[in-house]
Amino acid sequence: MSVVVSGLQRAYDEVRHYSLALAEPLSAEDQGVQSMPDASPTKWHLAHTTWFFETVVLAPHAPGYRAFDERYAYLFNSYYEALGPRHARPQRGLLTRPSLQEVHAYRRHVDASVAALLASADGDLAARVEPLITLGLHHEQQHQELMLTDILHAFSCNPLLPAYRAKLNDAASKPLHSQPIEWLRQAGGVVQIGHDGEGFCFDNEGPRHQYLLRPYEIAHRLVTCGEYAAFIADGGYTRPELWLSDGWAAVQREGWSAPIYWMRADDAGRENWRVFGLSGLYALDPDAPVSNLSFYEAAAYAEWAGARLPTEFEWEAAFDAPGIEQMTGHVWQWTRSSYDPYPGFRPLPGVAAEYNGKFMVGQQVLRGGSIATPPRHSRPTYRNFFPPAARWQFTGVRLVRDN
Repeated sequence: MSVVVSGLQRAYDEVRHYSLALAEPLSAEDQGVQSMPDASPTKWHLAHTTWFFETVVLAPHAPGYRAFDERYAYLFNSYYEALGPRHARPQRGLLTRPSLQEVHAYRRHVDASVAALLASADGDLAARVEPLITLGLHHEQQHQELMLTDILHAFSCNPLLPAYRAKLNDAASKPLHSQPIEWLRQAGGVVQIGHDGEGFCFDNEGPRHQYLLRPYEIAHRLVTCGEYAAFIADGGYTRPELWLSDGWAAVQREGWSAPIYWMRADDAGRENWRVFGLSGLYALDPDAPVSNLSFYEAAAYAEWAGARLPTEFEWEAAFDAPGIEQMTGHVWQWTRSSYDPYPGFRPLPGVAAEYNGKFMVGQQVLRGGSIATPPRHSRPTYRNFFPPAARWQFTGVRLVRDN
């Protein structure tokens, strides 16, 4: 086995084991629940990421490979039209069968088959499967983050408000002590945007291209819970002039009055906030970055604060600016950029063509990375994307001002 192949096997084992470690605190009942159509059960995530390796790597490249269960192609396909029909996304929580134990057996079967493929691969085969396996690993890391955000939403629907894991390193434990925002002046001009070709990237991160920025100022840190509480106290959710039209409609329709996981508590006649997170229910830390906001809420806060959200190009250009803080590892940061293709974009060949490009409509770009983003998965050019009303992800706010 070559050095490249052995390194690929180590990376494969590390990512696959991490998924199981994330699921370990959860009961079998926890792993089968689906709290809303946008979320998926943990068991489904574990099976779908396995289906990806079976379908994209093993079936076309492992001679004589036999599927663990041919019915799983229907159950665990997510959105790949080229691969045939699939179980409806809003009904994934109805899949009481296969059992969690059977899903684990499915993972072991596929893992053993990938190991056998790599052990026997000659140079030509290794060169063909390496980019597919690498894509599959980054795909699984995306689902690792979803495993945490989806179970948090499910637990928030439980009156017991259970903790995923006590003393987790969540957003409340990563504050930047409340210091006034420093506005870092950026000269603008022509900047290089997109991945430079070194190491892995998704197809939506390129091609690298030039972009013209006007001068601007970017906040050195994220917006805090204390600052967002002031927005609420000033009637932020009752003032239509602060909101985009679609956002105000969502406020009225959904009855929003605070971030999704904020809960009011009356302590000795004073209204205080509690926040529900992966470590359970805790008192709001005013210095912690505010999290779990929709794009609409982020934009309304920016309007209230006399600022705006950055474009994704302003964000990327300022990533290494002197004095900048909290660019990754806390919350994904909403940008004012719609999720569009870069000039000259072409999707990946084959089945992976459906990975990103077909979602480039009706979504907003987020940059950075959150407390749930797996280690070594984020990078300055990473383009996350969600619909503007999405609130169950670890999403927050960084402000910019025109200079």
